Amino acid sequence: MEEFLKVGIITSTHGVHGEVKVFPTTDDVKRFKKLKEVLLDTERDGMLPLKITGVKFSKQLVILRFEGYENPNDIEKYKGKSLFVTRENAVPLGKDEYYIADLIGMEVISEEGDRLGTLKEVMQNIANDVYIIEQENGEELLLPAIKQCILSVDVEKMVMRVRQPEDIS
Repeated sequence: MEEFLKVGIITSTHGVHGEVKVFPTTDDVKRFKKLKEVLLDTERDGMLPLKITGVKFSKQLVILRFEGYENPNDIEKYKGKSLFVTRENAVPLGKDEYYIADLIGMEVISEEGDRLGTLKEVMQNIANDVYIIEQENGEELLLPAIKQCILSVDVEKMVMRVRQPEDIS
């Protein structure tokens, strides 16, 4: 299981006071109001803890201000970098909900036990998520993340048992 969960990506600076625009990668964008700290993946120097001192919302973006960053030039070097939270600071999950980071890399098998491939990506849509499964032959299988198709998910064993849409009656 991943130790950190991605909540957003810094897209650009905002204004003259060191704020940044963040593209949220979380289902609950309002979660940023409750966050006190995020971890910035600097790539070079590892995870940098940033204390949040201000949160605003603009269209589909979140505007954040961090303690110690009062000038856009100080924060601009982090444009394109990802923001994470620890599992302890993650939004609690409901029944049959999973963190995307825990699903990626899962082995996907049919209800008959045949290996279909590996879950490579989750495409988030308005109606429902779509799981992108990379098959042995390199082709992709798209599977809607609905109860009729997703029979079971075992995060510990990294196995998902599914029924393909054409098998649903």
